[in-house]
Amino acid sequence: MFSKDIGIDLGTANVLIYVKGKGIILNEPSIVARDRKTEEVLAVGKEASKMLGRTPKHIESIRPLKDGVIYDFDVTEAMLKHFVHILKLKGFMSKPRILICCPTNITSIEQNAIREVAQKAGAKKVYVEVEPKVAAIGAGLNIYQPNASMVIDIGGGTTDVAVLSMGDIVASETIKVAGDRFDQQIMKYIKQEHKLLIGEKTAEKMKIELGTAGKQLEEKKMEVRGRDILTGYPKTLTISSFEIEQALRESVDAIVEATRAVLEKTPPELASDIIESGAVLTGGGAMLNGLDQHLSEKLAIPISIAENPMECVVLGTGLMLEAKENIFRTKQTRPNSR
Repeated sequence: MFSKDIGIDLGTANVLIYVKGKGIILNEPSIVARDRKTEEVLAVGKEASKMLGRTPKHIESIRPLKDGVIYDFDVTEAMLKHFVHILKLKGFMSKPRILICCPTNITSIEQNAIREVAQKAGAKKVYVEVEPKVAAIGAGLNIYQPNASMVIDIGGGTTDVAVLSMGDIVASETIKVAGDRFDQQIMKYIKQEHKLLIGEKTAEKMKIELGTAGKQLEEKKMEVRGRDILTGYPKTLTISSFEIEQALRESVDAIVEATRAVLEKTPPELASDIIESGAVLTGGGAMLNGLDQHLSEKLAIPISIAENPMECVVLGTGLMLEAKENIFRTKQTRPNSR
């Protein structure tokens, strides 16, 4: 029996899996529900996400990845084993070969942790590649030509900004500002300005419906329910998109500065390519309303959004797996962290 080749986008917010010859077969939240007393895993992915903020004290909802890296090894292993099992990716006589992605600033210890957890989940062989490179491939950029390509990959835990040429990263920057930070900033703003406590799911919904970057012509509003800090009672407020823009301003500015820093490190000849071709936004954060226009205005380069921004990394793993060259015969090297 031949082993399956699979690509995994092991994201802070979501896990996406691509199987060679089949395409994307899984997209689930990176969440595990576990009994604190027995340490038994009760639910994984979508089922665990439903429990977020709604469980008794003895059940905890864990997000085992933080800022793009593993911070709870055992829970990450349990989560991957669950997905490998339910998808029947591991046969009686075979184990899958896995291509898995990581941020550019990852240390060798963190990279080894990712490889080890994939092996313990049932992998026969593991190949680790950096996210912005794979995201660029998934976005349809030809990174193997001598011209420069630029990608801004805004995931759940990190934003990776990279300039690529001849199949490798020329300059890059990783910051711990992305979708999760957006949610935290919204929660913080609502608490400080309105004395209202809201949960992660409410903050995420506000980000999706009201979130915006830079100037906006039209104001949107939505009702938000939470707990009043002063009285302790449930309370409903109406929040505007203008307020959410203020809440996210610091995070958006950090992404602008990270992109500017990469442009400053880019060799002049390649920088001139980017002035003409611009940069592509990938990851869930790319869908923040007005972010492309805001970055373009601040950086004076064209900015576009990839066709399927949330799936670019896993689609990139698929393209690498489907390519004629066998990546699993390539010597393992530490991801570029320039």
